[in-house]
Amino acid sequence: MKHTGENVVRIEAEALRALADRIAGPMAQAFERAVELMDACRGRVVVTGMGKSGIIARKIAATLSSIGTPALFMHPVDAVHGDLGMVVRGDVVLALSASGETEEILRLLATIKRLQVPLISMTGDLICSADGVKSARATERLSTLAEAADIALDCSVAKEACSLGLAPTASTTTMLALGDALAVALSEKRGFKEEDFANLHPGGKLGKKLARVESLMHTGEAVPRVAGNTRMSDVIYEMSRKKLGMTTVVEGEKLLGVISDGDLRRLLEKRGKDVLDLTAGECMTSQPKTVARHEFAATALAIMEEKKITSLVVVNTDRMLEGVVHLHDLWGTEMV
Repeated sequence: MKHTGENVVRIEAEALRALADRIAGPMAQAFERAVELMDACRGRVVVTGMGKSGIIARKIAATLSSIGTPALFMHPVDAVHGDLGMVVRGDVVLALSASGETEEILRLLATIKRLQVPLISMTGDLICSADGVKSARATERLSTLAEAADIALDCSVAKEACSLGLAPTASTTTMLALGDALAVALSEKRGFKEEDFANLHPGGKLGKKLARVESLMHTGEAVPRVAGNTRMSDVIYEMSRKKLGMTTVVEGEKLLGVISDGDLRRLLEKRGKDVLDLTAGECMTSQPKTVARHEFAATALAIMEEKKITSLVVVNTDRMLEGVVHLHDLWGTEMV
């Protein structure tokens, strides 16, 4: 019994290794064609499967959607009772069936063909030739689903990891990995970027880490600001009132400079009470570090850590003041 867990993982790992070899070799052309077909899709990728294959199909649809390809899961039983209306011309159907003979999936084929919707299959009954041509395993005939598909992908495994050889284990792991491979290859082909990922993941811990500066910054009356000719006594009052440990120095809305708590302490040590007779323009840092509102919060944090500062002024390309982001504002992102 103590080796059962190890053996299950080794069997599934071997199934994945064999899948990788097929993608790199005999299935390379079919895999590439599948990615190109989904890339050309102007609708959605409709993923379907029954039972354990259906659970994997749901995950594949979710992965596709999360990295830039509109996708949905269609339950084959619900489909034949009305939900097949969600499939329209311009879509691509990705159908999963270990045997390729799942009755509920086969009942969808007539409508898929009538709508002239391209069909990609994942089944376990194929041997892919070097040119990607579909052929049956040994003396068995090609499954109905693989035969009907425009592109048939091979998810076969040497054996299941279940000791009885019955429960879908290695086969579902292989299907999941092949779905991930398609999704990631398609994402790269479409030029999906980090900022695109952030836009699709606004919630939860991941969303917080990918938050933009504009969603965290202080704006309007919350932003400390003084004119260049403001006396330092009034500058200190503005800094204390707005509680960000700094103030911007502006002319209209144009940023001239910044005065921080650290700047003020250094001036007091150097000039003593004479500082109160100076103006903001005479005391400010005229070339402060700034950040754009569309930048990631992680970028703002990196600048703060590098420069050992606690606030960043947010400006546009014309150096017009838009807000201030403070180190405390980043605590909620779980990066600090």
